[in-house]
Amino acid sequence: MSNKKKTFEENLQDLEEIVNQLETGEIPLEEAITQFQKGMALSKDLQKTLESAEKTLVKVMQADGSEAEMDEL
Repeated sequence: MSNKKKTFEENLQDLEEIVNQLETGEIPLEEAITQFQKGMALSKDLQKTLESAEKTLVKVMQADGSEAEMDEL
């Protein structure tokens, strides 16, 4: 397995696959629990990424190089 960090989209796809597996109800309980735990960890990481992206997008560079919140403009 590669040490390359997965992209947001790759992690989201992994989470979607886990959700699909769990929704079928056709996997053994032990595997379902493991997959659920992986899904929760992925969900937490995805949420952190989204929050970070939101903070970045909320700031707008002004002409003098200072930053201002978008709602201040």
